[in-house]
Amino acid sequence: MDLVLNYLDHYLFTPYVYPEDWPENNPVRQIISLLLVANIGGYLLYFIVASLSYFFIFDHKLMTHPQILENQILKEITVAVLSVPFMSIPTVGIFFLEVRGYSKLYDNVADTRLGYAGVFLSMFTFIAFTDMCIYWIHRFLHHRLVYRHLHKLHHKWKIPTPFASHAFHPVDGFLQSLPYHMYPFIFPLHKLTYLGLFVFVNIWTVSIHDGDYRVPTALQPLINGSAHHTDHHLLYNYNYGQFFTLWDRIGGSFRSPNALEGCGPMDTIKALEREKEAQENVGPMVNGHAKKEL
Repeated sequence: MDLVLNYLDHYLFTPYVYPEDWPENNPVRQIISLLLVANIGGYLLYFIVASLSYFFIFDHKLMTHPQILENQILKEITVAVLSVPFMSIPTVGIFFLEVRGYSKLYDNVADTRLGYAGVFLSMFTFIAFTDMCIYWIHRFLHHRLVYRHLHKLHHKWKIPTPFASHAFHPVDGFLQSLPYHMYPFIFPLHKLTYLGLFVFVNIWTVSIHDGDYRVPTALQPLINGSAHHTDHHLLYNYNYGQFFTLWDRIGGSFRSPNALEGCGPMDTIKALEREKEAQENVGPMVNGHAKKEL
């Protein structure tokens, strides 16, 4: 995060926001700056990615599903907007430790033992590590003593839209983001790679709420996609994974998605459309029997 902070200090904060005699490495200034970055950046990333997904990927027919709430998108956005500032507080604490040099983030690839091979390897280990941690955190949030206090709010959206992606209770949202912040304190990670992965995981979080249930056939046994996660919203105790199905299979919580079995949300909508069409083709009732129009 210090890359972002240094860039903003140079081009925005020092000349236009803070007094020039306030040192850029002052801890109070850094915390205030990180709060601004976390909140403004969080909102921009959420609204840009979720809006693009909603307008260009999300199947709007899903808005006719019986389990879609009235004004659901507005409710999803409201929860997300109210949660971001509270989620940002502990997140900024972690960012501050990174900026002060307590993590294993590094600038120069040439100074590392594995070089660029290590950069590429870290991308895969980051995804694998966070996928494992989020599975168990997510499963913990479904424990009966925890669920109603934290995670139940996110399950309010039975048929989620892309705007449900960040519509969490603040503590729930932070706990599920914690593995992303833990990784660079445990394993070396290039700073630009970290920023790229941070954007990627936010895009992925939106994608598993986007209502596009298509998954390449060869990847269906491996990838936790929107079809898997929609079943999680509907059925609660299945498909806790973030990226892959591995930990669901290990933990006994994997379920083949209904959407891939021909009985998902879109299949429900198609059935309702057929039923409505059949009713429209039948005339008014006469003595309790349908009268066909001539």
